[in-house]
Amino acid sequence: MFFREFKTTTTASRATVWALWSDVNRWSTWNPGVEQATLVGPFAVGNSFSMTPSGQDALTTRLTHVEEGLAFTDETVLGDISVTVEHRIVPQDPGLLSIVYSARVTGPGAEHIGAAITSDFDEVLDALVKLAEREVATA
Repeated sequence: MFFREFKTTTTASRATVWALWSDVNRWSTWNPGVEQATLVGPFAVGNSFSMTPSGQDALTTRLTHVEEGLAFTDETVLGDISVTVEHRIVPQDPGLLSIVYSARVTGPGAEHIGAAITSDFDEVLDALVKLAEREVATA
């Protein structure tokens, strides 16, 4: 099994971060590792989205947990391999949020696959924060 957690902070509002997360069809505009993402139905437990990582084939991912404005978890299953990513907004001091991504991979080659999948998570969090803070500044 592979597990790794990534965290950053932002002055953006929880609503702004949540709006970026829940607009799956827009992920490719701020997530450098996503060529395209398309949500089927509303951003709710049980619904799926298709995501094409840069230079790869599309994957189908299912939302397994959605806590409006606070957290969501998605799972991608490829044969015996399961990739689960939890996304959380954690309020800190007034005006400051932590954004946390936790990735868990199980199955054959989990360590190698997990390391590859999470290799850009710091960059993804940085891009998310920059866009969220820019959107707050221009609102």
